[in-house]
Amino acid sequence: MPNPNRAGSLKDPDIAELFFKEDPEKLFTDLREIGHGSFGAVYFARDVRTAEVVAIKKMSYSGKQSNEKWQDIIKEVKFLRRIQHPNSIEYKGCYLREHTAWVRDRCHPNACEIHKKPLQEVEIAAITHGALQGLAYLHSHNMIHRDIKAGNILLTEPGQVKLADFGSASIISPANSFVGTPYWMAPEVILAMDEGQYDGKVDIWSLGITCIELAERKPPLFNMNAMSALYHIAQNESPTLQSCETEYFRNFVDSCLQKLPQDRPKSEELLQHAFVQRERPDSVLMDLIQRTKDAVRELDNLQYRKMKKILFQEAHNGPAAEAADEEEEPEHSVGRTGTVNSVGSNQSIPSMSISASSQSSSVNSLTDTGDNKSEPDMMESDKGTVMSNNSLSHVYTLEPSETPSRPSEPQSPPAQAPRRHYRNREHFATIRTASLVTRQIQEHEQDSELREQMSGYKRMRRQHQKQLMALENKLKAEMDEHRLRLDKELDTQRSSFAAEIEKLTKKHQATMEKDAKTFANDEKKFQQHIQSQQKKELNSFQESQKREYKLRKEQLKEELNENQSTPKKEKQEWLSKQKENIQHYQAEEEANLLRRQRQYLELECRRFKRRILIIRHNMEQDLVREELNKRQTQKDLEHAMLLRHHESMQELEFRQLTTIQKMRAELIRLQHQTELTNQQEYNKRRERELRRKHVMEIRQQPKSLKVPLVLIRSRCRRRRSRIARGKSWSRGSRCAGLCWSRRSASHHPSPLVCLPVCPVSFSLSFSKVNNFYGKTIPLDPLPQGPLYAPTFCKCIVFLGFGYFTYC
Repeated sequence: MPNPNRAGSLKDPDIAELFFKEDPEKLFTDLREIGHGSFGAVYFARDVRTAEVVAIKKMSYSGKQSNEKWQDIIKEVKFLRRIQHPNSIEYKGCYLREHTAWVRDRCHPNACEIHKKPLQEVEIAAITHGALQGLAYLHSHNMIHRDIKAGNILLTEPGQVKLADFGSASIISPANSFVGTPYWMAPEVILAMDEGQYDGKVDIWSLGITCIELAERKPPLFNMNAMSALYHIAQNESPTLQSCETEYFRNFVDSCLQKLPQDRPKSEELLQHAFVQRERPDSVLMDLIQRTKDAVRELDNLQYRKMKKILFQEAHNGPAAEAADEEEEPEHSVGRTGTVNSVGSNQSIPSMSISASSQSSSVNSLTDTGDNKSEPDMMESDKGTVMSNNSLSHVYTLEPSETPSRPSEPQSPPAQAPRRHYRNREHFATIRTASLVTRQIQEHEQDSELREQMSGYKRMRRQHQKQLMALENKLKAEMDEHRLRLDKELDTQRSSFAAEIEKLTKKHQATMEKDAKTFANDEKKFQQHIQSQQKKELNSFQESQKREYKLRKEQLKEELNENQSTPKKEKQEWLSKQKENIQHYQAEEEANLLRRQRQYLELECRRFKRRILIIRHNMEQDLVREELNKRQTQKDLEHAMLLRHHESMQELEFRQLTTIQKMRAELIRLQHQTELTNQQEYNKRRERELRRKHVMEIRQQPKSLKVPLVLIRSRCRRRRSRIARGKSWSRGSRCAGLCWSRRSASHHPSPLVCLPVCPVSFSLSFSKVNNFYGKTIPLDPLPQGPLYAPTFCKCIVFLGFGYFTYC
């Protein structure tokens, strides 16, 4: 079963609906390459169904990182399907053909690359206004372009500004990927992998750099290697405009290039800036395009005449006349030009961008051949033609077996019919000559290594980020597992402590319940004991009262019997009254006794309870003290475990941090090694270019300078041979500031500056003479050499090549 994530697989219906089923090679004809980039190439083509001129962007997803390339294609197609705005390119569809994706959109040329002079501020304001409108649309939908530069800002024939190249765009914001073109990258993009995320403010920074690029023809740090530029952007202050006409423009650029993202304005705010809102003609961009077309036509005419002259001279005088013609080549006002020797390809590369300084941008050029129809036939055109409004351009290949003919007059009549068909249509407008097209092919081949280095550098940074994330996730899982194990151990200990406390509490509760029952029984026994004693006392008291009542009754009867004069009835009443008094008294005495017994019982019970409560309180206090001691012991053990766990966690964290730092140091070492290697390769490449440049300059020198150079070299060789044979120079002539050797006055046309010194003897090693050429040294004794100056010597002059003289 095929993997749905494999490059080119359309098993996923969501991915399959992004691509059309038709064969693109049958739908589009007359493909002409008009641009290179790290993504692939852009072609000019014609739709066979509608005869519409379109741009085809071919992106291959084969070879290394095929899955990554496939995902980038899917992301770009999804992005293009989502955006619909007048200031962005129009997406027409995507096709698949032999591991290559064909992305089709409407073809929009550009009109600003050829001019050597910077653009005017009013033109920059118009271009910036259109770009800001497109950025405001993207940012309002939480999308980031991430590759804003002049090479990705297109101009249409009616003067409409459009954003292009969404291969680096992000559908979500914020993001943290290391993408973009180095010289236009914002600082937070460079530091995103290490320090966090970024949002749409990175496009504002790139727009500020683009303004400097349009005003100064190249972005800041462009003469520096890309790796070094990344460091400068991230660490140094923001770049500024070197010169500008108005303060509005400078303020606009400074606002865009704020170092901190939070200080940068949003795209909606910049649309209200005075630099963008100031008045300007509506036709400013159309005038720029027309001015560029006129310049290109003039440049193509000049190139054609030069090529014709060179071919004519080669045919009559041979290749020796080429150098003299190159010396007379004038400096044109619309950019660098190449000779016919650089035109060796059937492919033309027109640019889709504004600036020539963008490494991934390219612009095609087109000439009007109507001005040269009266010229004699000198060149034979190849099979490819590219059209513009009322103009036609060719790319030529000069083979040794071919006879040159004029580009505007093809030899066979059948070639004129399709040319008229193209001429009568408003088709593709180009702004580059054939020589510049071929030169761009050569520059693309030279820059492919740099783009591959940057691609490898970005892959390395992403790989480093993945390694760091994988290591951090691994260490985080290890930390979580270790923390879980320690928490489990702590929970186990706390559970055991809780069980011990619960067991102790139950024991204490049982002891208290048992003591409470014992105290209740003792209290009951104590009450029963007192009550029994009081009952006995009451019984004895009642018996004593009965005896006293009986004795008193008898005494009263005896008193009545002694008194015979009292009537019997009165005696009976008096006796009854006395009995009642006695009973009442005895009842009161008994009540007092019961009251005293009750009070005594209550008092003794309170005392007993107090003793019991004191005993119980002491017992509870002992139990609580025992529980607190137990809890204190447990807390000490728990604290010791927590300290042990903390030390274990700290040790693990230190070990993990050490591991991360070692990996970071290793990755930084690899990154620095890669950057150093890239820088060394860049230096070697620059040295080779400079050597070639110097060789070309030497070759282009006039012959009148070559003969003296040969003579000087031969004389220097003779001087070395004379020094090797032990011969020395004779005494020179004296001078007051300029010293000439008597023997070498005719050999050295330039005077040597000398300073007077004291007349002392000296010795000098011939091996060190070359180190002092053109310098004056004190005549102190030197350890080597047998040569001595005479007493009249005032100064010594070093002539170079191991020779000296004195005067």
